[in-house]
Amino acid sequence: MIRTRGYAMLRRWGAWLLAGIVVLSVGSPGSMAREQNSRTALLLTIDGPIGPATTDYLKRGLSKAAHDGDALLVIELDTPGGLMNSLHDIVKAILASPVPVVTYVSPSGARAASAGTYLLYASHIAAMAPATHLGSATPVQLGGIPGLSDDKGQDNEGKSAKNAMDRKITEDAVAYIRSLAERRGRNADWAEEAVRHAANLDAQAALKRHVIDVVAPTLDDVFRQIDGRQVMMAQQIQVLRTLNLTVVRFDPDWRTNLLSVIANPNIAYLLLLAGFLGLAIELFNPGGTVPGVVGGICLLLALFAFQMLPVNYSGLALLVLGLGFIVAEAFVPSFGVLGIGGIVAFVTGSILLMDGLHPQVSIPLIGGTALIAAGFLLWMVTRLLGFRRRPPTTGEPQMIGLSALVLDDFVQDAETGRWRGRVRVRGENWLALGERAAKAGDVLEVTGIEGLHVFVSVIHQGTDGPGENMADGQGN
Repeated sequence: MIRTRGYAMLRRWGAWLLAGIVVLSVGSPGSMAREQNSRTALLLTIDGPIGPATTDYLKRGLSKAAHDGDALLVIELDTPGGLMNSLHDIVKAILASPVPVVTYVSPSGARAASAGTYLLYASHIAAMAPATHLGSATPVQLGGIPGLSDDKGQDNEGKSAKNAMDRKITEDAVAYIRSLAERRGRNADWAEEAVRHAANLDAQAALKRHVIDVVAPTLDDVFRQIDGRQVMMAQQIQVLRTLNLTVVRFDPDWRTNLLSVIANPNIAYLLLLAGFLGLAIELFNPGGTVPGVVGGICLLLALFAFQMLPVNYSGLALLVLGLGFIVAEAFVPSFGVLGIGGIVAFVTGSILLMDGLHPQVSIPLIGGTALIAAGFLLWMVTRLLGFRRRPPTTGEPQMIGLSALVLDDFVQDAETGRWRGRVRVRGENWLALGERAAKAGDVLEVTGIEGLHVFVSVIHQGTDGPGENMADGQGN
C-alpha cells in the first residue's frame, strides 16, 4: 500500500516536472526574444574598400542576425571595390544565409563600384538611394588594366589582344556575375557589360534595366516597397514582411577597425619587418626585454594579417630567408655574400608576397627598405675592414714591446740557468724570465709570452730613471 502510494506520488511529480519543462520551453526568454526580434532588422555599414576585415564583420553580422531571429539583415553600402577573395567569401555567406539580405547603396552620392556591384547582385534585395551609382566591375590586375577589350578581343586602340591570363580572369568574372544575376532574376547581360567594358549606371537607370529592385531615399521606404516580395533563400522561397521593422545597428567594433588597419598589405609588411628585427635584437642581446616583447607582438599581428590576405607563401619564405641572411652577415665572415644574397631574396620575396590580382606591397616601400638594408651592410663591412686594420689590443701581439717594471731582484734558476722574478706590466704582476740579472726598479722590455710567464730583456737599470711611468705602459 505504501509502495503503491509512493509510485503514484512519483508519477504526479514527474507529470508536473514535464509540464514545467514544456511551459519554460515555449515561454522561455529565448523564445520571446526570437518572437520579438522577428520584427527587427540588423543594420551593418560597409564604408570603404572590401577586404578581410569586411568579410569578418559581415560574417559576424549574419551569425548574429540568424541567432537573434531578425527578419532582415541590411547592408548600407558605399565602396570603391576591394579584394576578390574577400568578395567571394562574402557572397558565399550571403547565398547560404538563413536571413534575407538587403544591400542598400546609401546615402546619396555613394557608389557600389567593382566588388560592390557583385555584392548587390548577390543580395536577395538590391536597393539604391537617388544620386548613387554602380558598375566598373572589371577585375583589375596589378599594374592596371592592360586594355579594355571589345568583342573581337582587341583593345580600344586596335592593338594586340589581351594576354591569356587577362582573358581567363575576365571570363571567370563574367561567369561569376552572370550566375549571381540568374540566381536573383536580374539583368545578366548588363552585368556582363559591367565586367567587360566597366559600364556604369545611376540608380534610376539601374532600376529601369532591372539591375536593382528598389530606388528609395530612406531605409523605411525600402521596407515599405519590398513588403510582401518573395525571395529565393538557400533552399526555399520566403515572403518578406518588412512593415514597421525596428532597425538595430551593428556598427564595426574595435576588432573590425584593427583588422582594417593590419590587413593593409603595407602595414602587414612593416609589422613583419618590425617583428623579425625585434626578435633578432633580443636573441643577440638577451635581457633587453622590450625589443623581444614588441617584436613578438608585431610578428603575431603580421602573421594574423597574412592569414587573411592572399599571400604567396613562396614569396613570404624568400622574404624571411633574405632577412635571415642579412642578420647573419653581421656574425658570419662571408665577405658580403650572405648580405648581397639576403637583399636579393628580400626584394624578390617582397615583390612576390601578394597575389598579383590584389593590392600588393608598395614598390617604393620595398625599395626604401632594401636601400636601408644595403646601407646597413655597407656600414658594417666598412667597420669590419677598419677593425682589421687596427693593431691588436689584447693577446700576445699587444704585449710584445711593452715596458715591465722589476718588483724584486731576479734569482737564477739552477736547472735552466735563466733568471726569474716578478714584474709589473700595465698594472698587472707577471712572472718574468730573462737572460740577465735584474734588480728591483729596473725597467725591462717584454719580448715574448709563454703561458703565465713573460720573457724580458734589460732596457734601463736603476731607480732614478723613468721606469715607473714606462712600466705603466707609457714607454716603449
